[in-house]
Amino acid sequence: DVFGLTLVELARTNQKIIGITPAMPSGSSLKFMMDAFPNRAFDVGIAEQHAVTLSAGMATQGMVVFCNIYSTFLQRAYDQVIHDVALQNLPVIFCLDRAGLVGEDGATHHGVFDLAYLRCIPNMIVYAPKDEIALRNILYTASLGLNHPIAIRYPRGRGNTINWQKSFQKIAIGKAHEIKEGKTTAVLSTGFIGNNVTLALDKITNADAIAHYDFGFVKPLDEQLLHEIFSVFEAIITIEDNSIKGGFGSGIIEFASQNEYSNPIKTIGIPDHFIEQGTVEELQEICGISVKQLQLLFSKL
Repeated sequence: DVFGLTLVELARTNQKIIGITPAMPSGSSLKFMMDAFPNRAFDVGIAEQHAVTLSAGMATQGMVVFCNIYSTFLQRAYDQVIHDVALQNLPVIFCLDRAGLVGEDGATHHGVFDLAYLRCIPNMIVYAPKDEIALRNILYTASLGLNHPIAIRYPRGRGNTINWQKSFQKIAIGKAHEIKEGKTTAVLSTGFIGNNVTLALDKITNADAIAHYDFGFVKPLDEQLLHEIFSVFEAIITIEDNSIKGGFGSGIIEFASQNEYSNPIKTIGIPDHFIEQGTVEELQEICGISVKQLQLLFSKL
């Protein structure tokens, strides 16, 4: 709903904004825009490939297109994302609902591969907001016009921020920021799972040793900040609700290798097997990214 209501708010002042979804108007909350602007919001049916190509075509005509698809179902349109959007460098705004572990919908719906399969595509910007306000602000930033396509991934579930409808703030593309200072170990998280990190750090006695950084942008990475982190801290831990293989942590390892850093790096995320059905809390516990599991990890540092 944060996505859907924010999009309606933006569409009221920008006549070029278009919403497109492949048979997910209720689940994605594009229904709000379909009700408010029925001539500017389209449900194309269960046809993800067509949704992406239609978005690309409208973008060539100057429309500001928000293509809203569940993370797991964008996989069906991977060819179109590469050939119809990224290859032409069209500024389509992909809004990937149900990113990360989704709970009781089961193995088919977990959106745990998008960071890996999008990060390797040239021209693609990949962003994971940590909270509702960050989601709202990246939607606003993208609506102002970008030079590249962007994928914004956010989870299923309830938010924590009650007063999220604040004044829009433009986000600097590719910038990460420090959430908490520390002395010896830097924890780098991306997206809403960073809230678990914050809660876990609040529960340990050695928290002063651990710094926490929010890397909303998985691509492009904030390399300037990464140089500072690798120069200051003895060890690095990356945390994501995406597959460990090929995801955010892999990007940090690639950066370290390319720049010849030898700091030990530990990557935490979704293991290399399909995750079955369960509550988000149960599945996070199994994957080692729950507050309890992170608390245990941090307390040993």
